[in-house]
Amino acid sequence: MPIWGDRLLAVGSAPVTVPRDPARDAARDELLNAEYHKNDPGILERAVDWIWDHINRAFGDISADGTDGSTGLVLFLIVALVIGAAVWWRLGAPKRTARTDLGVYGADGPRSAAQHRTAAAGHAAAGRWTEAVREQMRALVRALEERTLLDVRPGRTADEAAAEAGRALPEHAAALTAAARTFDDIAYGERTADQAAYQLLLDLDRTLERTRPVLTHAAAPAPPQGGAA
Repeated sequence: MPIWGDRLLAVGSAPVTVPRDPARDAARDELLNAEYHKNDPGILERAVDWIWDHINRAFGDISADGTDGSTGLVLFLIVALVIGAAVWWRLGAPKRTARTDLGVYGADGPRSAAQHRTAAAGHAAAGRWTEAVREQMRALVRALEERTLLDVRPGRTADEAAAEAGRALPEHAAALTAAARTFDDIAYGERTADQAAYQLLLDLDRTLERTRPVLTHAAAPAPPQGGAA
């Protein structure tokens, strides 16, 4: 008996012999075409479907066996934990919510550098490191504004302040960038504040007080063209 794939009928009913293995490979390659699978469920959807299928079977078994409600509740909690773990594995840890940058001074606006330093020291003494870091960074930026190394601009972020100040104080540009990153990570919840973070900003603030800016001098005027008449 002929096997499918061994022979095909060409136009005019002329038999054409086709080896079985190449025909099978061609069919498999065709079925692997992405166009046939673009609407297939994703990994997470298949995992959830698989879990729910097992949930339905488990509750069906419980009902059939006459198991009491407490056992069903325990099973439900276990399944819920499994689903949560699957979602966590697929999507990763929850990301921080989209932040609204109010600038380094927040909604209250700037005070004097001395006032920000006093507030930072008070928070540090009480072990409130997040507040201490915020106020110390504000003190640092405000001091640069008071020295006219930065113009007073509402809404300026810590990153912007660091980039602008780094041009006037190039030897401290990297330290300013690191300070701004520390401030952002702590202010927006990606990092826990500690004494080391506060001390980093305090030391930089004190260093910048003793640093003179690099001034850009205007180019000397070009000599007059031509000689004396």
